[in-house]
Amino acid sequence: MLRSMTGFGSATEEVDGARYTVEIRGVNSKYFKAQVRVPDDLLALEAEIESALSRRIGRGSLTATIRHMAGASEGSITVNTQVVSRLVSAIESAVPEPGDSRYTIDLAKLLDVPGVLVHEPVEAVVERARPVVMSVISAACNAMIAMREREGELLQADLKGLLESIGSRLTIVAGRAPLVVEHYQERLRQRMTTLLEEVGASVQSEDLLKEVAVYAERTDISEEVVRLGGHLEQFGQLIEGASPDPVGRTLDFLAQEMLREANTIASKSADSEISRNIVEIKGLIDRIKEQSANAE
Repeated sequence: MLRSMTGFGSATEEVDGARYTVEIRGVNSKYFKAQVRVPDDLLALEAEIESALSRRIGRGSLTATIRHMAGASEGSITVNTQVVSRLVSAIESAVPEPGDSRYTIDLAKLLDVPGVLVHEPVEAVVERARPVVMSVISAACNAMIAMREREGELLQADLKGLLESIGSRLTIVAGRAPLVVEHYQERLRQRMTTLLEEVGASVQSEDLLKEVAVYAERTDISEEVVRLGGHLEQFGQLIEGASPDPVGRTLDFLAQEMLREANTIASKSADSEISRNIVEIKGLIDRIKEQSANAE
């Protein structure tokens, strides 16, 4: 199915009071690239998140933002009573007269001493968050892919219309090509007859046929017309296909090949009718190139 590269998806999940939210935005890019924004306590998951995105999204520039609101049981902090006990004992022993009421211990100040407060290890936070974050990433990707597919349907319809327009003009070109040689032969016969009558000679069929054969060889566009038609057919099959694999790069390449064949036809033909249709075909191919740049 054809997908656009622009899209947005978000998802949220709550586990044990902790909330995880993921937002993913996608825009056009020649290749896949991702910018992952995670809170400091989940930085260890950044590479895993980018890898998960690359498995779901084939092409485009993504910005993934992960937000984490800790629950009541998360990020627990405990007091190291052994350290506090040693500190109090050390302070009391330093007082000149034990029990002197002029000396008091501010327990709140003790909390600022390194080692008194023990935080939950970052590794434990990451391990608990990993399965939830990956689940929310997958849900956000699903939402963005659904949006890309909806836009891809519109893109597909536009591309099909462009292909049909090119095909109809190419049919005119293909039908016109044999007539060009016939018209050239007739014009050449008339010119040769006029010139030779002045000197009392007549047109020799062999000479006329040689000249026409050279012209026909020089202006033959049959191969280019066939190749361009083949590119149109392959392009149509790709945008109609049900393959989940991205086809955007292939569409880009085919559009370039179409333009190359159209340019060759234009350079070979001196017929005004063919030239006019080729100019229109090239304009349509340019539009295909622009639209193909939006396809994943």
